[in-house]
Amino acid sequence: MISVDEARAHLFDLVSPQDVETVALAQAAGRMLARDAVAMRDQPPFAASSMDGYAVKSAEVEQHAIFKIIGEAAAGNGFSGTVKPGQAVRIFTGAPMPDGADFVVIQEDTDRRDDLLTITEAPGAKSNVRPAGVDFGIGDRLTAPRRLSPSDVALLAAMNIPDVPVSRQPVVALISNGDELVMPGDTPGPDQIIASNTFGLKALFEDVGAQVRMLPIARDTTSSLTTALELASGTDLIITIGGASVGDHDLVEEVTGALGMERAFYKVRMRPGKPLMAGRLGKAAMIGLPGNPVSAMVCGHIFVVPLLRHMLGLANPLPEICTAPLTAPLPENGPRAHYMRATRTGDGIAAAGNQDSSLLRVLASSNALIVRPPGDPARDTGDTVDYIPL
Repeated sequence: MISVDEARAHLFDLVSPQDVETVALAQAAGRMLARDAVAMRDQPPFAASSMDGYAVKSAEVEQHAIFKIIGEAAAGNGFSGTVKPGQAVRIFTGAPMPDGADFVVIQEDTDRRDDLLTITEAPGAKSNVRPAGVDFGIGDRLTAPRRLSPSDVALLAAMNIPDVPVSRQPVVALISNGDELVMPGDTPGPDQIIASNTFGLKALFEDVGAQVRMLPIARDTTSSLTTALELASGTDLIITIGGASVGDHDLVEEVTGALGMERAFYKVRMRPGKPLMAGRLGKAAMIGLPGNPVSAMVCGHIFVVPLLRHMLGLANPLPEICTAPLTAPLPENGPRAHYMRATRTGDGIAAAGNQDSSLLRVLASSNALIVRPPGDPARDTGDTVDYIPL
């Protein structure tokens, strides 16, 4: 068995960063920006009013001052003249400031009678003007790599960038193994269960930015598993779920070996998730995940998500490690790293009482994994432990 860090290093050696492709801005949300995006214009491109009111000269602003209104400025339709002493222009939020004006008196502080304006309240020192380029200027950058959020997409639009360079999405094939499995909605036989791993892992990997193909369940026969693996041809990463252990019906190692897989490792010093296998099958990296639902999901978080982030070009693809005090004690850990389902609250963190690797409900009610190194001594309430947020 190898350590978690050694297993991740082997996995990273199996893949390369994805190619760069260009997508339309409307399709860029959630994609990984591959190259810096450079602003093509200033924002705003002119000094603009931040309030509805009246544009005047700041030197003339005082309570009871009177101005003659000479025109109007609205967003998209500026005032073409010049504001001279004693003059004001009706202005609306987002409109360009007229030449000669550098202050906007908000309309609530004024009284208008026909074309005469009186400042009725003390206006204060704030000019209510947004300077040109206050948000960003020509040449400013949105730096890569980064997963593009809705706010990033809005910023790219304002930068006048219609097409975005992004990393090609890794294509992942998911293959569940076992005669005991049926799909959700089917009627299971008396000895069957519902295939849950495929759906949880699909959601997890798509959340990172991968394209995921759910292939038909492979039955416990060489021909069925061989067919499923052939259907995965052309993907970047093949993931089998279950069938990678040493039982008589666990065929992944035998079948992939016959198909020419170059194995990188088998078994990791961790729980849950010890029977993890990885290698290269043709042009694709391959990972054999354990079949227990929690084991599969935990290995997805610890191994596959960092691998996908690495393929997408992130400089630091590893899970975020945080610390918190324990709100309940923990016994001594054994010889394998233990990723314990836990709940993080404002007071600290506590491990779930039952860590059986088949209990999805415990995982669903957890928001963290406590990370315990091999041989970690017993921990008391108040001791600080590492955890990975879920």
